[in-house]
Amino acid sequence: MKKTIKTTALATALIGCAIQPALSHRAWLLPSTTVLSGENTWVTFDAAVSNNLFFANHRGVDPESVQVIGPDGKAASIQNASQGHFRSTFDLELSQEGTYQIFSGRDGLSAMWKEGDERKRWRGTAEELAKEGLAKKEGVRLSENVSRVVTFVTSGKPNKEALKPTGKGLEIVFTHNHPNDLFAGEEATFTLHLNGKPAAATEVTLVKGNDRFRNDAGEVKVTTNEKGEFSITWKEAGRYWINASVSADGGEIDGVPLSKRSSYTATLEVLPE
Repeated sequence: MKKTIKTTALATALIGCAIQPALSHRAWLLPSTTVLSGENTWVTFDAAVSNNLFFANHRGVDPESVQVIGPDGKAASIQNASQGHFRSTFDLELSQEGTYQIFSGRDGLSAMWKEGDERKRWRGTAEELAKEGLAKKEGVRLSENVSRVVTFVTSGKPNKEALKPTGKGLEIVFTHNHPNDLFAGEEATFTLHLNGKPAAATEVTLVKGNDRFRNDAGEVKVTTNEKGEFSITWKEAGRYWINASVSADGGEIDGVPLSKRSSYTATLEVLPE
């Protein structure tokens, strides 16, 4: 299948024509719809980690990890949450007009080591790591992870209060296009930030949903320019999975090397012309 992205002068590198199977596990949040009108509307979400988009075949996302920012910039609550083996579901009442950001994230340190034949894993804060003395474990490996899996829905007129960047880790800053105002045949430009600054020369991967039913997954890659910007021309309507990740040397903790990793994943819906 011919893919739907093209670069513009904003992107520093051409979109790779990488047409290859995408078999790794990928996390996603999928709303039943993204744009609604009327009062007291509802949206149902699927949340999963799977090999195919958006076909639940690996495990559900813990609903307790899901958070919502409402159109007023304040936290909102999901309802009717249920965690299944392959897929979790929950509802969100759109009681206010505007745009909601729904996300599942992770932020903290992790450690891995072996005791005998048993592999140990730990997650927590730097303070907890120091308190438990884990950096002194033989063979321990330390990493700091900031990850965010997001999607967006809008009731009535879109706004950007819920889209304000956190300044932490990788994230898309919607300075050019709104995530719920995307249409086939149009170009959209997004800006990728890392810790509040433009993430230049960072590879972004895009896959259209339902790749299970194509011979090729159709994974396409584009690289951000010096301003962290990348552009997409949507040739087809549908649901798209966008992902970027970076890793770097993070120095040392008590003499143990620390690796830093951040990832950002978004599900966006593109409507017909």
